[in-house]
Amino acid sequence: MIRDAHGRKMSKSLGNVIDPLEVINGVTLEGLHKRLEEGNLDPKELVVAKEGQVKDFPNGIPECGADALRFALVSYTAQSDKINLDILRVVGYRQWCNKLWNAVRFAMMKLGEGYTPLPTQNPETMPFSCKWILSVLNKAVTKTVESLNAYEFSDAANTVYAWWQYQFCDIYIEAIKPYFAGDNPAFASERVHAQHALWVCLETGLRLLHPFMPFVTEELWQRLPSPKDYQREASIMICDYPSTMENWTNETVETEMETVLATVRSLRALRAELLEKQKNERLPAFALCENNSTSEIVKSHELEIRTLANLSSLEVLLKGEHSAPAGSAVETVNENLKVYLKVDGAINAEAYTSNSPHNAAISHIR
Repeated sequence: MIRDAHGRKMSKSLGNVIDPLEVINGVTLEGLHKRLEEGNLDPKELVVAKEGQVKDFPNGIPECGADALRFALVSYTAQSDKINLDILRVVGYRQWCNKLWNAVRFAMMKLGEGYTPLPTQNPETMPFSCKWILSVLNKAVTKTVESLNAYEFSDAANTVYAWWQYQFCDIYIEAIKPYFAGDNPAFASERVHAQHALWVCLETGLRLLHPFMPFVTEELWQRLPSPKDYQREASIMICDYPSTMENWTNETVETEMETVLATVRSLRALRAELLEKQKNERLPAFALCENNSTSEIVKSHELEIRTLANLSSLEVLLKGEHSAPAGSAVETVNENLKVYLKVDGAINAEAYTSNSPHNAAISHIR
């Protein structure tokens, strides 16, 4: 049962009835009032109903589209057999549709004009970030299929959303940007692999999302280039649904990426404190490792950490061989790793030490 945002049953006399078509196409407050006036409400009930509409929809209902409404309803099913529908949540998914569109458009720019997808490649030959995104995509496919087979539609929708939003958009697209910065010959091979992984992610990710957002995924899928000498289906809706690819899974890469992302989060936390007014300024950083294995992981993924944490440089230090850098703010990542962010002279280090919510993790600023 679909109820209003307050958990009340929909009733004309309360003015809280939500017409799906009005959510899809949008409607003004005046339009909502007009629908009530065309009904058979008692004049007193009509006044109460209009007041309810003014309270719940002061600016009317914005155009959300069918995909956003469908995705919101599917996501709500985790609650119970009753859905308290908040229009703002539907609006949020409409905005996410826009973000999805822009992410795919950005990825298509990186593929370039005339790009032809390569034959299937072994992920082992790809750069670290490409191996990682295919591995987590594989897990998302597995979990989504299992959830659908168990009729856990909310879990399936949220799994697909999480992969697109938090892994593909927030991490992978950012991590591969250095490969496409200019025509650096040092990244020629990485650029080719990143393009292939991008195409695989777009094509597979859109098919994975399609049952929940059929319109936007169809439109975007039709714009993707096709592999050479391959006749693909006329529509995404008659394509095979994604299935698990055994050679995509890489637990080692995922474990190393957890360390990378934990390091990035710690550095971002320090940046947020140190650069309240200089958000885009890049600072040098240091990683003090307790052992060789941690040191090797950080060294091998220095580019990803510098890119995702927006650093000017990253120097890896080994405890026992190097001392902690002076004039730096410190944050503990885990028992084997601490990160330091170099404090610029323009930054008030004293204020940072006294006001920082990270004081428990900060040793000192020297």
